[in-house]
Amino acid sequence: MPQIDRVVFGDNQFFGINHMSQDKAQAQAERFANLDAIFNVYDSAFDAGIRAVMLNSNARAAEICDRFRSRASQYKDIAWYPSIPYPHKYANLVAEEGMVGALQTVLMSDGAGSALGKIAQGSLAVMSLDAVRMMKMLVDQEMSAFKGLDVRVVFLQNIVVDLILGFGVAEPFIEYAAHIRKKYGAYPGFITQNMPLLRQRLMEWGIHDVVICSSINKIGYLMSPGREAYEAALAENDGSDYAMMAMATLASGAIPAPEAYDYINSLNLQSVVFGASSRGNIEQTTRLIR
Repeated sequence: MPQIDRVVFGDNQFFGINHMSQDKAQAQAERFANLDAIFNVYDSAFDAGIRAVMLNSNARAAEICDRFRSRASQYKDIAWYPSIPYPHKYANLVAEEGMVGALQTVLMSDGAGSALGKIAQGSLAVMSLDAVRMMKMLVDQEMSAFKGLDVRVVFLQNIVVDLILGFGVAEPFIEYAAHIRKKYGAYPGFITQNMPLLRQRLMEWGIHDVVICSSINKIGYLMSPGREAYEAALAENDGSDYAMMAMATLASGAIPAPEAYDYINSLNLQSVVFGASSRGNIEQTTRLIR
């Protein structure tokens, strides 16, 4: 079974993501426009005993990682759980430059190897439409922000996972998992909104020793096909092949924390990722999970 942290600190609160309230999301985005404000919250999380961070590879990931690297002695023993790709970046590029232009822009930009080597590889990948090679280069580009950090799991975002899962194709999952293990020495991770189906398919395709992260909460929020299917899959999962991580445990604030974690702690889960912006909420949530 993949060895992962029981509690992982997430980042939605920093970037204006709140699925229940756009007003709250906007207020959070304004509050955390300053990097110091973000690190005040990180410090509260680390003071509470958390030693693991999930960070989406969005536009601000590089500056956050830069500060962690520059203060390595202050932020020791932090495990990283990158979540890639940042979908809005690609959506905007495709809208502006078209599919081929967007791929060329990303594959040939700085960040994941020498400029000449990347131009050659990127051009070849695009011209030959070599999907596996393009996937690996896109992953490496996204991961360039996390260079030098202790990366434990690299998660593929659910917008990609669930799309490929819908096509029922094994190769992208197999190649992604192999690349993450070989290049980064980390566990492959998959974020999904249909954990029971993903787990079933991974078993059928012989893909083991990975981490599955999914919304899991008492009211079935963002859980497809439903809470009962999740509970059945978790009961069957002995943890030897798939470590299970829960997100959206409070259902964007719809469930009080004590009630939410009474439910979460009753399930066969190896890890929980949560985001919070106040010291009190961080300490309470960490205590309830543990």
